[in-house]
Amino acid sequence: MKKAWEFLGAVALGLGIFLLFVTLQSVRSGALAIPDQLSLFTTIFLGIFIEAAPFLLLGTLASGIVEIFFSREKLQRFIPRNPLLGALAGGLMGLFFPVCECGVVPLTRRLFKKGLPPSIGVAFLLASPVLNPIVIASTYAAYGWGPMLWLRIGLSLVIAVTVGLIFSIQKYPWWLLRPGSMSPVMGASEDTPETTPQLPFSTRLRHVLQLAADEFFEMGRYLIIGAMLAALMQTFIPQSALLALGAGPFSSIIVMILLAVILSICSTVDAFVSLAFVGTFTSGSILAFLVFGPMVDIKSTLMYLQVFRKKTVVYLILLPLLMTILAGVFLNYYTQF
Repeated sequence: MKKAWEFLGAVALGLGIFLLFVTLQSVRSGALAIPDQLSLFTTIFLGIFIEAAPFLLLGTLASGIVEIFFSREKLQRFIPRNPLLGALAGGLMGLFFPVCECGVVPLTRRLFKKGLPPSIGVAFLLASPVLNPIVIASTYAAYGWGPMLWLRIGLSLVIAVTVGLIFSIQKYPWWLLRPGSMSPVMGASEDTPETTPQLPFSTRLRHVLQLAADEFFEMGRYLIIGAMLAALMQTFIPQSALLALGAGPFSSIIVMILLAVILSICSTVDAFVSLAFVGTFTSGSILAFLVFGPMVDIKSTLMYLQVFRKKTVVYLILLPLLMTILAGVFLNYYTQF
């Protein structure tokens, strides 16, 4: 109940900030009437939220299933001991857990709680928004069996595995996480899976749904705030100003990365959005949009901050950013597709 009130409080706070911002902006510029700005903001916000909420729910359901049906011992039997194999396994886990950038955060936190090593968890966190069947299918529908599909999959996996290997130096996941983020939710005990196998399946299923609902309210407030921030930026920052910078081999990459962060589009549909920039922007910049956006945007960054320490979040943003820019510049200068 407390998290539900916090969830509603996030909605009220976001709406209050928006109305204040619109009022000040309208008084200063007079460019749009308040009803027009409100209508544009509402359309963008609802588009982002409705797009992302089902996948956040899917991720919290998967988190609840992991908590109730999988013990630490069961999970440890499937974990590779080699850091490289572990990071590679984490990068490919998205094929079996089809969650986007919203749903992967609570699921990764739950897997860390079960003893998943940092290299596997970080690789899964970064790769699964692209390396899952739904996103692969949508990218194929947009681009076909062409180089954009394979480069998106390959570059996302390389970045995720590399960052996972870097984090493998840290042996204990709780040193990466915020204090208290490993604690159980809704009173679930640490030994829940070990004490519930004798319970009826219906009882365990009810526990899964309770945990999923609690985590949905917990993470959902950050989804709402992130969607509101993204909608505010799209409402008041003219995209024409960004598009004017998109001609150069380097500046185009920066602009498309900024667009990916600002738009905060779910990875399941971002391939179709990127089609609008084909022919105007370089191939490397479009690839950067498709690779970096699912790893880092406004809403996912807020969720990262809810789970990880600030220093960890900085690395989770900067390492993929630098590797994405490097790959995009290389493609722009040395390849044509």
